[in-house]
Formats: sequence, C-alpha cells, structure tokens
Amino acid sequence: MDPFRPLLFGDVEALLAGPAAESHPRLVEEYGLLHRLVEGTAAGVVVLDTELRFLYVNPHMVRISGLSEEELLGRTLAEASPEVDRPESVLRQVLYDGQPRDLVGTGHTRADQPFTRRAWHATYHRLQDERGRVLGLAGIFLEISAPQQHVDELERAHRRMTLLDTATARIGTTSDMQATCAELAQFMVPDLADAAGVELNLDVKAGPHRPPPGVLRLRRAALAAVPGVKDAVLALAGLGDTLDYPPGTDIRACLDAGLPWLSNGIAEQQWEPGPGSAQRRAGSYQDVGVHSVLVLPLIANRRPLGTLSLVRAFDSPGFTVDDVSVAQEVAHRAARALERAALHTREHSMALELQHALLTETTAPPDPHARTAFRYLPADDVALIGGDWFDRLALPDGRNLLVIGDVMGHGVEAAVAMSHYRSALRALAMAGLPPHLLLAHADRTVADSGFDRVATCLLALEDPARRTVSYANAGHLPPAFLSPDGTVALVEVPAGPPLGTGFGTYTTLTKPSVPDGVLLLYTDGLVERRGEDIDVSLHRLTQLRLSPRASLDVILDDVLAQLADAPAEDDIAVLAARSRPA
Repeated sequence: MDPFRPLLFGDVEALLAGPAAESHPRLVEEYGLLHRLVEGTAAGVVVLDTELRFLYVNPHMVRISGLSEEELLGRTLAEASPEVDRPESVLRQVLYDGQPRDLVGTGHTRADQPFTRRAWHATYHRLQDERGRVLGLAGIFLEISAPQQHVDELERAHRRMTLLDTATARIGTTSDMQATCAELAQFMVPDLADAAGVELNLDVKAGPHRPPPGVLRLRRAALAAVPGVKDAVLALAGLGDTLDYPPGTDIRACLDAGLPWLSNGIAEQQWEPGPGSAQRRAGSYQDVGVHSVLVLPLIANRRPLGTLSLVRAFDSPGFTVDDVSVAQEVAHRAARALERAALHTREHSMALELQHALLTETTAPPDPHARTAFRYLPADDVALIGGDWFDRLALPDGRNLLVIGDVMGHGVEAAVAMSHYRSALRALAMAGLPPHLLLAHADRTVADSGFDRVATCLLALEDPARRTVSYANAGHLPPAFLSPDGTVALVEVPAGPPLGTGFGTYTTLTKPSVPDGVLLLYTDGLVERRGEDIDVSLHRLTQLRLSPRASLDVILDDVLAQLADAPAEDDIAVLAARSRPA
C-alpha cells in the first residue's frame, strides 16, 4: 500500500508548497492537474491492491457506492458492494497476465438511485513498479444505468410484442372450446407462470351443480404446469373440479369489476373459499411451494367466460407489473378466441340438430330388401355442419325421385338453406315436371325469395314403367353406376349452373335402367381431396371394388370404407338405389 499513499492520499497542497515544487516544478504541476482531473471526473476511479482491496477511491466512486471513503478503504469489492454482479475471476486474470479488460457490472449499491437495476462499464489495468512488481489494479467506472435501462425496456417491449404475436398464432387455432382452453394454459407455461389453469363459468341455473346463492362457480377446463409443480397443483384443483368464489372476497370483487387479482406472498386467509373443491385448496398452496397467484378474468363482449389462474412457486420471482400487463393482454386475446369457440359450438349444435331433424324421415333403419339406402357423415366436430342433403320421394304415378345436393357454406344458414331447397323440390315434384324443369323452377323460386345461398343439386327420376332413369344436374358431381358385373362407371350428365342464381337452364338426360344395377349419388366430401385435381378424385371412385349383389347398406359401408377419410374434412352424403328388375 505504501508506494501509493503519498501520492494518492497525501496532502496535495503541502506537496505543491514543499521542496518538490522548487526542484521539480513541472512534475508537481502535472501531478496537481492529474489529481484534480481524477478527483473531479464524473467517472469512478479506484486503485485496488493484489487482494482487490480499495487503496484509493475518487469522490465520484464514493457517491456511486453510497459508502464513505473511510468505509471503502481496506475493503474488497465484494465486501463493499455485495449486490453487484461482477466476475472477480476476470480481475485476477488482469493481475496475472497484465492484459486490460472491460467488464459490465450490474446490481445495486447503497446509494439512492432511480433505476430498477444499475449498470457500470469498467476498464481494469494492471499497475506495476519500475522493477515489474505487480502492485494492484486501476479501475475506471462509467455508469450506464440510464441507457441500459432504456435497452432493457426496449428488450422487454420486444419480448412482450413477440409473446403477444405468438399468442395470437397459438391460441384459438381450432373452433373447439376445450382445445382453446388447453392452448391458453400451455402457452402461459413456463414463460409467464409455473402453472396455469383455465376455469370456465358454468352458469348453472338448476341441478346438483347449482352453486349457493351469490357464489360464482367455475369449472377447471385446462391445466398446464412445469415438472415438479403439476402433480401438486392437480391435487389441489384438477381438471373438471369446481372452484367457488363467494361474494365479498377480494378475488370475487376483482372479477366482478373485470380486474386482475394479484398476491405475491399469498396467505391462506386471502382465499376464503366457498363450498366445493375450492375449499380443498385453502392453505395448501404454501405446502406445494406456491407463493404468488395471479387471477385474470376472461371477458368477451362484456360477458364473463371464466378465469385464467397463474401461479409461481419455489425459486421463481413474484409477478411484476409488467407480467400482469402482458398476462392481461394474452387473457384479452384468449377470451375472444374462447368466445368464437363458444359461438361455433352453439351454431354447430343448432345446425346439426336442424339437419338431423330434416333428414330423419329419409334415414330409416337398414332394410336388406330396400331399393334405396342413405348414409350421412358430418365432418369432424371442429368443422361447422354443412348443407349436404339427400331425399327420396315416391311420386303418385309410380315414379321415384332421388335428390342429392350441397348448399354453399357451413353452419346454421347453410342448414336452413338446405331446407328451403328440399321443400321447393318436393313441392315442384308433385306437379309431374321433368327433371330439368324441376331444377329451373327451383332455381327461380329460391332466387326470387332473396335467399343468397347457391347449391349444387342432382336429380335422378326412375320410371319403372318405361324402364328408364332421367337425370338433370345443377353443377353437381356426376352420379356413378355399379353394374351387375361389378364395374363402376360415371354417368356423364350435362351440368347447368348451381341453383339460386335465377338464370339457370338445365337438360334432362334419359338412359335405360339396368336391372339389379346400383346408382350412387354423393356429395363432394366423399371424393374431393385438398390439392387434388377433381378428375383424379372421380377416377378413384371408378376404381372401387364393390359387390353388386350385396345389400345396399353393405355397398354403402364399403364405399365409405374405401373412400371416406377419418376424420372427414367435409360432410359426406351418399345415396344408393337399386334398379327394379323388368
């Protein structure tokens, strides 16, 4: 220490007035200038010995540390500022090889400061005497807390935007309510929480699940958690369990106001659970290491759908204000996805019920002696019900009219449009019109009604007396015919425009019936494949291996087994009719 003390800690004024000023005036003048520069600079300057203890600190370093000069001198870096993260091994490397090094230290000192985390850029140089003996280190510190905080804020904003963009892509990828809940819970772990649960509002008015008066009862629909937390959280409130929030509790007040509820360092009494499985979790979160809970309402169009519950456990930090802000935005976006899924579920159910009601009379139990048979396969539950329909109508003169059609679009509107077309064709068929006029009148009738859903349609009118089958086509795929020898061929029927335009003209094609042959009418869901040319799809239909002598139900089962995908991308309707023998 001694070689530095006269210069660094000596009385500068005495030195300037002493004998050295007369014998070495320029040297003393330069020393004074250097001393004033070091003492007055806005950078922190330190001298450390070989044990990294302070030998000298300038006034700015004293201000940085929040300690006095006396408190700093003789202490090591780690002793003076234990909350500053710096790799001391690098400093010892400077002592060893003499190569200067730049370091960035971050953390907190005892000095008051406006930054959430301070940062310094430091350069260290080795000090040695004229004989090469290592005396210690000189360090110069520049505080970069303000620009570093700005960079941190930009990075947090970037991470937040990236996270929210990712949420939009990963939450609500299907129209299924349960799948959307699972996507939301899985998205929150582990980036925003150690465990995440999604609870849906049961809104039960009666029955055994009806909550007590005033109690908000939710059902846990999805749960995700990091390893080591999931089993414990599941034991508290698993999938399908109900969670009750009585009136007057803090969480209930926040949910009623549409606000998040946060507790870092949660206490048992904060939950105040009501009846149900929520009661089992009281006082148990601490037992599994959970210390922070964030509950966010899921609200869409001012309608509460449920909650998103996030927890952090063990060594994870508590939720910050920024965490709450990001989680709120994710919850807001997820609520819209859940609302769309709920709307789809309601519409899907309504359309399916309507379609089943309309087709009930044509879907009688299998009859091995029947001359017609039908199959209807709705698309998988994720897709909306379409407007596929089929019909058979025995006319008063002994003829038999077979109808198959497909309304554009999906959902309730498509199902309603299907009922319009079906009713119009049934009414017109009783007038004894040929197939092409049936289509023309149906086209104008629907167009004049203002209904804007077009539909493809194929008619096949069997006339046993004349031993003929007459076809008319409104933009539909051609029928197929299974000959008694087992070959399958397409019947090329001239196609007019789909129904509903009001300008369609159609042609009737009459062909002789083939005793014991089987006519197959179908919708596009049976043969079309995404990205495949329609000619390839129709050719696959002609390659079917079917037994012409089997019952129509067996034939239809074989057709579906060979052609229908599982799960189906679109509704499939298939009608089979066996020609009457002469």
